[in-house]
Amino acid sequence: MTQGAGQGAEPGTAEGWRPEPGFERAAGYEHAAGGLASPAYERAAERGPSRATGFGGGREPVPGTHPGPPREQTARYEPSGGFGPAPAAYRPSAGFEHEPATGYGHEHAPHGYPAPASVPPSPVPSASFDGAPPAPPHAPAVPAPPRPYEPTQRDAPLVPAEYTPTAHDLPVIAEPAEAADDRPERPGPLYVVGDVHGYLDELLAALRERGLVDESGHWSAGNARLWFLGDFTDRGPDGIGVIELVMQLSAEAAAAGGYCRALMGNHELLLLGAHRFGDQPVNSTGGTASFLAAWRLNGGQPSDMERLEDRHLTWISRLDAAHLTDGHLLLHSDTTAYLDYGSSIEEMNDAVTGVLQRNDADECWDLFRKFTKRFAFRGDGGADAARELLGVYGGQRVVHGHSPIPYLLGEAGGEGQQDGEEHGHQVSGPMIYADSLAVAMDGGVTMDGRLLVAQLPLIG
Repeated sequence: MTQGAGQGAEPGTAEGWRPEPGFERAAGYEHAAGGLASPAYERAAERGPSRATGFGGGREPVPGTHPGPPREQTARYEPSGGFGPAPAAYRPSAGFEHEPATGYGHEHAPHGYPAPASVPPSPVPSASFDGAPPAPPHAPAVPAPPRPYEPTQRDAPLVPAEYTPTAHDLPVIAEPAEAADDRPERPGPLYVVGDVHGYLDELLAALRERGLVDESGHWSAGNARLWFLGDFTDRGPDGIGVIELVMQLSAEAAAAGGYCRALMGNHELLLLGAHRFGDQPVNSTGGTASFLAAWRLNGGQPSDMERLEDRHLTWISRLDAAHLTDGHLLLHSDTTAYLDYGSSIEEMNDAVTGVLQRNDADECWDLFRKFTKRFAFRGDGGADAARELLGVYGGQRVVHGHSPIPYLLGEAGGEGQQDGEEHGHQVSGPMIYADSLAVAMDGGVTMDGRLLVAQLPLIG
């Protein structure tokens, strides 16, 4: 039974709803207010009978609906002023017929439009919520109360709430400062310098030729990398001047984004021993000897000893014996005796520093004697010796000083060149030998040769 039969609105159903007082009227529609009929509805009644039902006014019900007494204070449909009734010949296109919502009659069909076919009544619910009696037929069903929210897989969190990402889990996002223009530059070009032996002027000329220093002798190579392979003093006139220059360039290169570094040569060990131990006898395979005697025999300059300061001694004593960079194993002497002090570069460098720190004359002498050996990479077994050293310390090539290139070529054979002795080979650059596994950088500056400064890698 419908509400129009005098049954009254059912609790909890949509039919019990009424707009609140003060509810604003929308354009083209009127709502019940105070029991007064809207003039729009009166005009609708004057137009004549309508197929819509439930609005009163003596209109005929549409077959299949449930007529009842006219509803009181109920709004009637009135088309907006800009539209009139549908033309008499109007027929809706197939598939576009007006269909009412399920569960309702057709009393709300617009005036002038044909009513659709009858819709069978909706089944009556067996029971309502909260103990309410079943809703009457054709009354809108009360929606079921919402169930408690259960997150779906899409809504579920991907990680536990208490999870804190570590640096390893964080996304790789560049810092703003690491833009393309702010990224660290690639390492600069790599240069090496052979034995200098106190020839400061020749050194400055060679560095200027390569663009590493300016006319005043200051660093001008930006981020370039420069390695000295040792033997700064003895034989030449200004060994301390050479040490001073290398220390100066080290500071200037670092400030410019490059570096200048140096390795320990056998003549640095000799200078340290002569200063520390003097004439103190040491055990030598050649009999009793002393550092001071050996220093004098191998070109030691009294002016260097007089100018030697503690800061020079500290700097020399901290030099490494070898270094690996860009596949080049840099060291001073062409010998495998480095292997006696460690199976890695770090271990070997630490062992050499430890010998100097213990300050034992015999132990220091043994270190000096081993670093004075030469020609390990020359001859038939030279390539194998180079492979042995590279196999332990790494790298693809050994780059060394110590043995002048004329010695390696067999054109001279002594540690010191005698006056009047003929020089058979004019050095023009580094020497690549031992199946291209070794590079000699001592150009024989003490033998009227050339002080070599070269950029690595060398082709050959």
